[in-house]
Amino acid sequence: MSILETILKAQSGGLVKQVAGSLNLPEGQAGAAIAQLLPALTQGLKQNVQKPSGLESLLGALQGGNHERYVEQPERLASQETISDGNSILGHLLGSKEKSRQVAAQAAEKTGIDTGVLKKMLPMVAAMAMGSLSKESKGGALSQLLSSGSQQASSLGANVLAGFLDKDNDSSAVDNLLGMAKKLF
Repeated sequence: MSILETILKAQSGGLVKQVAGSLNLPEGQAGAAIAQLLPALTQGLKQNVQKPSGLESLLGALQGGNHERYVEQPERLASQETISDGNSILGHLLGSKEKSRQVAAQAAEKTGIDTGVLKKMLPMVAAMAMGSLSKESKGGALSQLLSSGSQQASSLGANVLAGFLDKDNDSSAVDNLLGMAKKLF
């Protein structure tokens, strides 16, 4: 299952409902916005994992951050704690507030949703993405591979993560995420 599928299906659509309700959007628009924002985050994630010790850092964050709570408890998404954590995640994945603004502006062009609303949504989506990854990694292939601590395990772990993000192995998670969103909405 991909990050987008996990987010859209979690709690019977409760994550999308929570985001929609907290930002005063119809659920379909919220889902479309999530699908537009997520590719930039997954691209940042892929780039971070390719850096030296990037996979180890990611797995450390996933194992110690209790991020799965964002997927399991949608009511937490609009809390200040989640927004703060989401902004920290954005800093790691995108690198700057300017990049976050660019991502929101690009999604606004494609969805017709106000950029200000998307800027508010972005930390929630980042928290959901980490929650989805955290849920998938607990006791899964990534943590088992990394537990050996070898360079080969890190390389294999990066490949497993890339497969989670890029389902059709075309080196782009974007088409996968948008295609899944279209099917669900």
